[in-house]
Amino acid sequence: MPKMMLELRFDNVFEILNTDSESFARRGQLKTAHGIVETPIFMPVGTQGTVKSVSPHELKDLEAQIILGNTYHLFVRPGLETIKEMGGLHSFMNWDLPILTDSGGFQVWSLAKMRKITEEGVHFQNHLDGSPTFIGPETSMEIQAGLGSDIAMLFDECPPYPCDEEYAERSGELTLRWAARCKEWINKNEPLAGKSNHRQLHFGIVQGSIYPGLRERSAKGLVELKFDGYAVGGVSVGEPEKEMIAAVDNSVPFLPEDKPRYAMGLGTPAQMIEMIARGIDMFDCVLPTRVARTGTVYVSHGTLNLKNQRFASDPLPIDEECGCYSCRNGFSRAYIRHLIKSEEILGIRLTTLHNLYYYINLMRRARNSIETGEFGKLRTELQENCQKK
Repeated sequence: MPKMMLELRFDNVFEILNTDSESFARRGQLKTAHGIVETPIFMPVGTQGTVKSVSPHELKDLEAQIILGNTYHLFVRPGLETIKEMGGLHSFMNWDLPILTDSGGFQVWSLAKMRKITEEGVHFQNHLDGSPTFIGPETSMEIQAGLGSDIAMLFDECPPYPCDEEYAERSGELTLRWAARCKEWINKNEPLAGKSNHRQLHFGIVQGSIYPGLRERSAKGLVELKFDGYAVGGVSVGEPEKEMIAAVDNSVPFLPEDKPRYAMGLGTPAQMIEMIARGIDMFDCVLPTRVARTGTVYVSHGTLNLKNQRFASDPLPIDEECGCYSCRNGFSRAYIRHLIKSEEILGIRLTTLHNLYYYINLMRRARNSIETGEFGKLRTELQENCQKK
């Protein structure tokens, strides 16, 4: 039976269902062409069109509602034309739930030694073969339209950390001019989400580095252009956690309450809960899958490094309180340690499934706690766990 598609008008994309009385946390629903996303939400990162070592079926078993794809990497390989020929990104990767694609701006930031930023866009050498490549506002929108993602991020410049205020100001103004060009392209082309008959959503990205006035100016400038949602960008780029939190504090108050808010590239469990308390609705981060590949796992009281010798004969599952596939089926810490030490793929899969379950379940707990008025209790729990070794 075919899925019912949602009629997407500008004024009904996001609905707030509950709010927390002691913080700015809120429980909401984001409507996309491929389904409703319950917020707060964590989005597993599928850089190359796949979440590393995990199948689409397993992601659904984990109750992942939306995943992230990488515009730059998919543009370079396999290429936009290949994905379009295969029916778009949803069809290409066999995923029929929502997808968010980033703009490519963060990857261009990471290629600082091989790029040249102009008013037109960014010229750089791609990381595969060094061939000349260009991405600008219109190019980024065109690529993401071809991918057919449900949510497309605007093209932006992500300033490095540290940078002086003069550079951050020039960068922020350039990002706003690029945002206006993205808006013009969107209005002219009216891109759809995949093969649906419903429009692609578009989120602006607040920049401004560590400077409060620049964050405010960026947020207000984007709001004037009227997008479907707004992200706080330029965080998790090497700055101390205090500055990361300040960037959110200096951005969120100037964003509309009735639009979804997305903190890009964050973070640890405790960081995400703190961001939810500040009014953030959406997160993505490579951390749970990246550390899983080194044997680090999240548990109810902090983290464990299963490579440690003390787990060599440990019969317990990763976490006795966890309901993930690995723990539910009794794979012992000793066995998983053996697999990781032996560089066996199953070990990486078991730790990855566990960590993704932890992150996704944490967001479920956050939603439930906001509904029941117990978010403060969850926040305290995560703060205490963060202090444990």
